[in-house]
Amino acid sequence: MAKSSKIYKNILVVEDNHAILDVITLILQSEAYKVTGLNKSINMMTHIQQSRPDLVIMDIMLPDGDGRELLTQLRSDASTAEIPVLMISARYTESNIQHGAFKPNGFLAKPFDIDDLLDRIEGILAGKVY
Repeated sequence: MAKSSKIYKNILVVEDNHAILDVITLILQSEAYKVTGLNKSINMMTHIQQSRPDLVIMDIMLPDGDGRELLTQLRSDASTAEIPVLMISARYTESNIQHGAFKPNGFLAKPFDIDDLLDRIEGILAGKVY
């Protein structure tokens, strides 16, 4: 059964919009993912180092940080460098998210289709880059 491969996959969602965070969390939990949500970036690195998520979904525009700078921080730390990241944004596009040396494993513009979100997540967890 296809869903059994993603049971217990741990996903961290960093999104300041509570409604979007709640929707993503509910959708992913209904697909058998274990989801943790943060609405600020302040404790993100500590949380990642403690929980070791299989994937981070991160908004670029956060009230206390730029997701692209957080990606650089994540990739620059040897203990977290390999954790895949899916970036989401209402303002940025795939062509202008590049900031520094590191690229996310995938990008989705808001508003996004739920099926597109799930397809990206499954693809990234399988090793694809979008």
